[in-house]
Amino acid sequence: MTYKEVLESARGQMGPCHACPVCNGRACGATIPGPGAKGSGTVAIRNFDAWRDVRLNMDTIHENFEPDTAFRIFGRTFKYPFFAGPVGALALHYGDKYNDLDYNNILVPACAAAGIAAFTGDGTNPKVMEGATAAIAASGGAGIPTVKPWDNTTVAQKMAMTRQSGCFALAMDIDAAGLPFLQHLDPPAGSKTVEQLQEIAKSAGVPFILKGIMTVSGAEKAVEAGAAGIVVSNHGGRVLDDCPATAEVLADIVAAVDGRAKILVDGGIRTGNDVFKALALGADGVLIARPFVTAVYGGGADGVAAYTEKLGSELADTMRLCGAPTLDAITRDMVRIIK
Repeated sequence: MTYKEVLESARGQMGPCHACPVCNGRACGATIPGPGAKGSGTVAIRNFDAWRDVRLNMDTIHENFEPDTAFRIFGRTFKYPFFAGPVGALALHYGDKYNDLDYNNILVPACAAAGIAAFTGDGTNPKVMEGATAAIAASGGAGIPTVKPWDNTTVAQKMAMTRQSGCFALAMDIDAAGLPFLQHLDPPAGSKTVEQLQEIAKSAGVPFILKGIMTVSGAEKAVEAGAAGIVVSNHGGRVLDDCPATAEVLADIVAAVDGRAKILVDGGIRTGNDVFKALALGADGVLIARPFVTAVYGGGADGVAAYTEKLGSELADTMRLCGAPTLDAITRDMVRIIK
């Protein structure tokens, strides 16, 4: 199955999502519920556009090589340095073709088979996390369950489930404190102090990742809290209007963290070229969310395989044409920021 066929199959299957040829946030705008962004709907667009402002420096005067795209993190090795990002409330945002359990049961094993891993979402229904962790367990622990910032008692209950999955890391999307449909719920969700996060990180039992870091100050607090990894993310523009694009803040956060935690980044990354740009700006790896939803809706496991290989082949081609035989060889001078 080609990625073009995946897109054609997905159209009309995803509620308000148009399965656009390029997922750039323009067609969906402020469509929430749906795949859009909060308020003006422009943050998702800016995420995408910011990567367009990072240009690649081609250099083909070097030894011929076959690029090695292997990505090593937290004791595991993956085929590529990108993961599927966490997505929840599928029926609410993408129509009734799939619910969260259906989606994870397709995505998690398909990602594992393609040589990468999936972050899974969370929800107010306990069965969402139960299903996600079961899917991860069935895939040999090749997944990262992502817990919402509920009260610490609820987080502890959910983390007990995640440990049974054999997952190699556990995440919390701390920025989900700003999701409008998680406000005033039972259990409650909201911001966390460093001390509360320290308690969670200590009890995780596996490396703890904090997703939703957008400032140097936030990164410093995440490291202080014991996070083994952070995700530079503005939740796809879905929690705070008018915030910067992730590409705009990535390099400053990388410099501040200075190797004390692994750094992943998401937001508008759509091609293997974009993956290369993120690594050149200092990220260890990336997350991609909305296009993997399209892949599942358009082709199930075959759609995930097609999109993964599209990204992987684009990344390898870019490495070859910029002179980087391995991921570690991707350096800042291989890109140029034009703004």
